Amino acid sequence: MILENNIKNQLKSIAVFCASSEGNDEKIFSESYRLGKVLAQKNIKLVFGGSKLGLMGQVAAGTLQNGGEVIGVIPDFLKTKEVVHTGLTELITTKDMHERKLKMHELSDGFIALPGGFGTFEELFEIVTWGQLGLHQNPIGLLNINGFYDDLIAMLKTMVRKGLLRKENFDLLLIGEDIEELLEKMYNFKPMPVPKWINKDQT
Repeated sequence: MILENNIKNQLKSIAVFCASSEGNDEKIFSESYRLGKVLAQKNIKLVFGGSKLGLMGQVAAGTLQNGGEVIGVIPDFLKTKEVVHTGLTELITTKDMHERKLKMHELSDGFIALPGGFGTFEELFEIVTWGQLGLHQNPIGLLNINGFYDDLIAMLKTMVRKGLLRKENFDLLLIGEDIEELLEKMYNFKPMPVPKWINKDQT
């Protein structure tokens, strides 16, 4: 059972899921840097996928250039000089993608998804599913920059309407268009009590 309390969540570290591509939306690119900057200003450690490329590189730069700590977690097969960020507080190498997600989960008090592609969506939905199954009780934020996630949010609402997704599970996903607004929702998140059916190694 989850013990309910009235204090805010202690977000000492947040895992950020995002693209290793830059994309073509300048607002998304600049807000990725600003997310890293805000995390540093709030003394929240950044946990991310360990790449120097794209939005990953931007959020890491925003944290590092403003005095914050950054832990990168990267699978061994991606650890090449063309990809890996070498200027981090700490870099952890894993044997595969699944171990990477487990390690990022282990190191984090919450999760934020920036815009991204298949990899970002896969990470987001797996961590939401873990929350739905009661495998963690951490807040999960969706930063909807420039309406990037509007269509996804509409699809999720359709799933609720069609009876394929419970409203309380949809509500596990905290949605915000502004970084500070989203973090405030994460600080105030109260997880629902859910029985632990399986462990993460079985997902």
